[in-house]
Formats: sequence, structure tokens, C-alpha cells
Amino acid sequence: MTEPSNPAAFFASTRVLEPEQIAMQAGQRVPFLRLPQRATVFADRGLRLRQLAAGHPMRDYLLFVADIAQAQHEALQHHPDVKLPDLAAIEAASQALRPPLPADLWPRDPAWRAVLRQVLGPLRDRLPEGPARETVQRVLDADSDWLERQAGLITQGIMFGLDLGTAPLVAAGLQVYFTHMAIATAEEHGTLRAFGVTEPLTRCPCCGSAPTAGVIRIGADDAGVRYLHCALCSTQWHYVRIKCANCESTKGIHYQSLEPEGEAAPERPVGLKPGAVRAECCDECGHYLKLVAMDRDPEVEAVADDLASLPLDLLVSEAGHQRTGHNLMLLFSDPEPEAASANHPPDDGGGG
Repeated sequence: MTEPSNPAAFFASTRVLEPEQIAMQAGQRVPFLRLPQRATVFADRGLRLRQLAAGHPMRDYLLFVADIAQAQHEALQHHPDVKLPDLAAIEAASQALRPPLPADLWPRDPAWRAVLRQVLGPLRDRLPEGPARETVQRVLDADSDWLERQAGLITQGIMFGLDLGTAPLVAAGLQVYFTHMAIATAEEHGTLRAFGVTEPLTRCPCCGSAPTAGVIRIGADDAGVRYLHCALCSTQWHYVRIKCANCESTKGIHYQSLEPEGEAAPERPVGLKPGAVRAECCDECGHYLKLVAMDRDPEVEAVADDLASLPLDLLVSEAGHQRTGHNLMLLFSDPEPEAASANHPPDDGGGG
């Protein structure tokens, strides 16, 4: 991907001096949570990835992640029963303003590894011979201890020692597992009883994970409202607009996009509509989070559009801002050589 000689020339930046006051009718209640739907969450992601892949510089990778999403969809439809928090645990979490399914502390059911293999088996079978298929096979061949170590690093957000080449594959199984638990916990205890406001507000109220992006909704109940989209369980929770999703400041917020609206720019992939993806930047803490706007493109999907707008990450980073949250399908870090070697899965001789 060719970077422009002057990245700032491609920015459209709008500075907001005061917090935006969302106009609502008197007494209108904005739904706090939008839980993932078992029948559509991964299917919609895969469809959007295929739409965005056409003519995209990252076409092959977007199609690879689309294949992962299809396999995730199939695995989620027949997820085995796993241990869920009981009512006492839910009430204790509520009183402490903590999520009832904390990904970094939850004792993972061994069934998640079987689910991972249910995801990766069909994915491997769809791939042609080559490095991608060999990498999938290496994870399938990995022992339980290695998988659990890698899963622990992912759920704790620790990059040191994480095998970045296989991390999206391990994360794919964790996403199905935690998505199922969020859905099943709501079905068993009721959404309002199971999940509520937690602290910090910038973390998922179901599993405590970081967001991938914000979503500006359309629709009768929440038109123009911003939700944060959990990177792990795909739950969306209400988070007011023009407020940093890292430090929660309402000062120094401004927005950057790949080009001024209505103008063409070589850095914007053809599948992304102008203004549909922006970076909300905070001058107070130097972080940013992307926003995908359904009023600009009703087809946007947080994970897919975040991946497809990687040029925006590069440009915002050039301006000195650090990303808040992450996309588990594309993680960036440089582990130490010794750690990378020690945490590498068993290799059957193939590349990856």
C-alpha cells in the first residue's frame, strides 16, 4: 500500500469546541444494549467483507476473514452448552459495576477449544494449498496448553508473547464462545437482569473487552446514537457522542477522514463511501477510535469496515494519535524474538 508523501493533505478535520447535545424527544429512552443476534452477527460480517473486498488492496485478506466469519456463523448455530453465570454471580457483578462475563478472569470452558476446531476445520477445507492453509493447520495441531496461553493473552489484551500470525484464528474461536455466552446469559436470565451499566463505560458491559469501533445507528429507537462495538462478543452498548472512548474527555475532540466529503482520494478504498468511516481523535489523551456511520452507508459493519479502512489508521497514526481498542482480526505488535519462539505453535513443516 503506497502512503502519500504528505498524509495530512488527505485529512478532513472538523474540530468540535463543545460537547454535542443529542436532541431527543422528552422522555425518550435510548436502549443501552444491542446484543448480537445468533442468526446474523457473523453472517452479516462475512457478507460485508465480501462487498468491501472488490477492488480493495487487501482483497485476499478481507476474503480470508470473510471465510472465517462464515465458519464462525456455522459454529455459533450449534454451540454446545457451557457454564453460564448464575443469578448470584450476576447480582454480585452488578453491585460491583463489573461485567458478569469478564473475559480476562472467566474460567473458560474447555468446549471453547472444540468450537475453535469447528471453526478452523471448515475454514481449512475451503482454503487452497498455501501459507494460509498451513497456518490454520498449525493451530488445529496445537496442544491445549498452547491454545490456553494464547487465549489468555488475547483476552487480557497482552501483545507480548502473542503469536500474531495465528492470533486472529485463536480469537475467532473465542469470539464465537463469548458471543454465545452473551446471548445464552440474556436468554436464561433476561437482558435487563443480566447486563447493566459497568465501569469503566469504555469497556463492554457483558465481557469487559475493548471496542473495535463506534457505530452511529439509524432507526426509530436510536437514530443518530453512538454505540461501541465489542471486539470479542459483538455486543453494542450506548456511549454518548463527542466523548473520548479512552479517557472519557469531552474536550479537544475532532474528526479525521480520508478525504473531504464529496471529493475523491486515492487512499479511500472504492467500497467505502465518503464519510462512512471517520476517526474520532482526542487531543487530551492522544487516542482515537473509528466511527462507522449507518446514515452514510446502511451496510457498514464495525469489524469489516474497520479492517477495510486501514489507510485511515495509518494516516491518523502519522498525525501522532494512538488507537483505542482493537480489531481481533488484525493485531499489531512486535514481540521479543525469544517470546515469539517460545509461544509458537507446533510446526508441521509448513509456512504461515
